[in-house]
Amino acid sequence: MEKRRTVHLVILLIICILVAGGSLGFGIVSYRAEKKANKKVAKFIDDQLERQAKEEEQLTDYQEDGYKVMDEYEIRSTTQISDAYISGDESGLSDDDKETLKIAKDVIAEVIKPDMSNFDKELAIYEWLCKNINHGQSTTISMPTATGNDFTPQGVLRSHRAVCVGYATTFRMFMQMFGMECHIVHNDYHSWDLVKLDDGEWYHVDVYSDAGSGQYANFNMTDAAFQTSHDWSKASLPAAVGTKYSIAVQRNKQIKDIYAIPKKIKKAIDKKKYPLFYSFEKKLTEDDMAAADILISQVQMALSTLGMDNLSLSAAWVDGGDLGYILAIYITDYSQMGEEQQTNVPAEISQKVTDMVNNAFGTSLEDYNSSNSMGGEESLGDKM
Repeated sequence: MEKRRTVHLVILLIICILVAGGSLGFGIVSYRAEKKANKKVAKFIDDQLERQAKEEEQLTDYQEDGYKVMDEYEIRSTTQISDAYISGDESGLSDDDKETLKIAKDVIAEVIKPDMSNFDKELAIYEWLCKNINHGQSTTISMPTATGNDFTPQGVLRSHRAVCVGYATTFRMFMQMFGMECHIVHNDYHSWDLVKLDDGEWYHVDVYSDAGSGQYANFNMTDAAFQTSHDWSKASLPAAVGTKYSIAVQRNKQIKDIYAIPKKIKKAIDKKKYPLFYSFEKKLTEDDMAAADILISQVQMALSTLGMDNLSLSAAWVDGGDLGYILAIYITDYSQMGEEQQTNVPAEISQKVTDMVNNAFGTSLEDYNSSNSMGGEESLGDKM
């Protein structure tokens, strides 16, 4: 709509100039030149309208609800649930939708406080989903749900497992419950969210890719940052150019230079507090960027030398707006991944089952809970 208004205003301005020019009396001498100019103006207007029509066609062709990612996982609307939450009237909901709304309300009561901004609410839901929802479908032995799938909010909130469409639709449902604009972005094989925050800007959020890691590597990102790992039709959705609510901007700490980082990484590892986000007192040079690359590689080698192969480092430069580039450092501890998402089985039961399997098959399997903490999302099928 904004583009359409802009084109119309340009056309109106051109017409006004021509009318004003005629009223000033250019005379018969300038008639031919004016006629020629009018043809150029007419062509310009036709070209602008044609371009606008093509852009609008792309927007119209984009399908969100009803689209099937991988020809299997359908993106389904949940506006009836969010509308019911906002209005307080659940009378028009089906029993399944009422159940979904009840579980969603419980989550909101757990993590949302009255004085939260939209960003705070978004962050709280993102963190809850990352912590509580596992990848995949159901469990090792499939459990029936009311919908029979884990790509709708009902299936996700009941089973606590989701494929990417499940994460995306559940996140969107919560955002819409808070009255926030949110779209699901997708290609043929993946989906994630695009949310509009308090600064009026749009941000990409891929909960699926961050679930279990707690790293924020795919939280509130710009188009420029996301296009290095994601592919989508950019003409079909609003541009994401905001930086204010990037987690790197929100949590960055300003330091003197690149060379102060190694000790800070060591301290963060000792205290198990990461990821890390650093802005710098002075504008970074190409040499600084090169030094950062070497630094991250050598810290990783140092960790391996110390026998800390369970720790993996990665880093990215994040656009910090007025802050310049911010260095985001992600530290993944593979020995801890999945611990908070394990099936809640008492240790004595897990050990009893392990002992029975060992006796039956003559094996020496480890206790399931301890071995599962190493794999996070690994299932029996993955190991075979």
